[in-house]
Amino acid sequence: MAVPKRKQSHARTAKRRSHNAIKPMQLVYCHQCGTAAPSHVVCPKCGHYQGRTVVETAS
Repeated sequence: MAVPKRKQSHARTAKRRSHNAIKPMQLVYCHQCGTAAPSHVVCPKCGHYQGRTVVETAS
């Protein structure tokens, strides 16, 4: 069975994990009402997505 000969350094481990950070959620503004919502998601305020009404809202 393969076993490492030496302990991996902290710097080498940190370099490998440098891309694992959580990125902030990307927000876009709705073309219909201007509310900020996550990209590729139906607008929670007006129910529009890509220029058409997908979800009917009460108001």
